[in-house]
Amino acid sequence: MIKSNFTGDSLFKDYFAHWIKLYKEGAVRQVTLEKYQSNYQHLALILPNLKMKDFDRNVYQALLNQYALTHERQTVIDFHHQVKGAILDAVDEGLIDRDPTRKAIFKGKAPKEKKKKYLNQFELHNLLEDLDLGTSVNWDWLILLIAKTGLRFSEALGLTPADFDFARQTISVNKTWDYKNNTGFQPTKNRSSIRKVQMDWQLGMQFQHLIKEIDEDQPIFVQNAVCNSTPNKWLARHCRNCGIPEISLHGLRHTHASLLMFAGVSIASVSRRLGHSSITTTQKVYMHIINELENQDNDLVMRYLSSLS
Repeated sequence: MIKSNFTGDSLFKDYFAHWIKLYKEGAVRQVTLEKYQSNYQHLALILPNLKMKDFDRNVYQALLNQYALTHERQTVIDFHHQVKGAILDAVDEGLIDRDPTRKAIFKGKAPKEKKKKYLNQFELHNLLEDLDLGTSVNWDWLILLIAKTGLRFSEALGLTPADFDFARQTISVNKTWDYKNNTGFQPTKNRSSIRKVQMDWQLGMQFQHLIKEIDEDQPIFVQNAVCNSTPNKWLARHCRNCGIPEISLHGLRHTHASLLMFAGVSIASVSRRLGHSSITTTQKVYMHIINELENQDNDLVMRYLSSLS
């Protein structure tokens, strides 16, 4: 537990800041740490003077309710999970009498209307036809690569010529590029993200010619500081040219996975290809597609059973 001078009269916001520094800095990815720090700011704004000894269920529910006024329900749940970690440690230390998070109710703003996250096969074909795939590296090559491999944006930025095995037609995903802070190569999102992704022969031939003059250990798509808004705007312009829904680079990853599943590729194979930590993650993200495929399967089952009579 935390060895500190905190008491029941200490402010919870101070404890939470100390807890983040002690337990989370250096132990979680930077993006996760930034979420903890953001949640600290929200908590300090809503409960600036709350003492540890005064933290009960009513106070905690009021905290969640206030946070929910400006956030969607899922974001409220995420906030709860992060704050709860510090609270439970404080309970264990006797700084808070009992767990105030027990039986918490989660509210939130109505979710925004969801934009289409992926393209169908016809729309993707039109998009790829609109790309300008010249002899030098540009964002269109990145769009093609993500569309055909399903890589995350940071994974694609982290690729070097050494990661391509053209004989075996594979791409080795073993690192990412920190485009948010521009600190260079970073580890993958998780251990499952370290993988070899099979590429089709056409993509292999294209990239073999494209990257032959680039040093083996140099990132292919990074010359200067990179911001994901630039290639996303590039992609959006292509979508407008084709008269198809505007999606993001991450939407291309969804497109890749969706089309594979509609083509009959198993969820397990898609999950490994995407580098998900478990099949459960894949099922959660693509539940709408799984339900649609299940309806198609039911039709096939009925047609087959009818043919037996």
